[in-house]
Amino acid sequence: MSGRGVDEEEEEAPVTHTGPKGVINDWRKFKLESTDQEALPPSKRELLRQMSSPHKPKDDSVGSLNRKMSVQEYELLKEDDEQCLRKYRKQCMQEMHERLSFGPKFEGVYDLDSGEAFLDVIEKEHKLTVVVVHIYKDDVKGCEELNNCLNCLATEYPTVKFCRINAAATGAGERFSDDVLPAVLVYKAGELLGNFLTVTQYFNEEFFATDVEAFLNDYGLLPEKELRVDGEEADVE
Repeated sequence: MSGRGVDEEEEEAPVTHTGPKGVINDWRKFKLESTDQEALPPSKRELLRQMSSPHKPKDDSVGSLNRKMSVQEYELLKEDDEQCLRKYRKQCMQEMHERLSFGPKFEGVYDLDSGEAFLDVIEKEHKLTVVVVHIYKDDVKGCEELNNCLNCLATEYPTVKFCRINAAATGAGERFSDDVLPAVLVYKAGELLGNFLTVTQYFNEEFFATDVEAFLNDYGLLPEKELRVDGEEADVE
């Protein structure tokens, strides 16, 4: 025997299980942690505590956790199970995606205000992140429409960093004259993967985010879209 007490053994870090029992215990723990304990009546608080613990209570007077649940107890617990389960599923999907993607996530299109900021986003971004840069001028045809398209794509591809910069702010305005705009440059790990000048020449006069998406996909420049769980992201608060 090692001589350690029971309390010491119980304080060891829990082992993560992927089998059915491990999933059930993870769900019970999540339910306990995501419930506002202070707002619960003592009886429900005790039930949740017992359900979340994989160990038998030390005090036998509490009763065995294997006993059948009463109708009152069942009604007490089931009312918020569905929403809590949906939150749990969403959390699991997010954790799985983070483990698989190994990269940061972004929100919206980032405005770059200088040539230095332009170089930084190319050279210092995560090596697995695709960076799409739109070089524009406000009065050049197609630039505003392309900005709107990238706003839409940024919500569909959060692992891609979409940026835009006014040609005059790049420090190389002579290279980006009106006749080559709008221009789209695509980078990854500091390497230029795509250089599309007057990119609107590849689209119809009226174009949409799906057209830009299809164009970038034709060159293999976009990753797979995010995994979603039955549209729950819009439902769970």
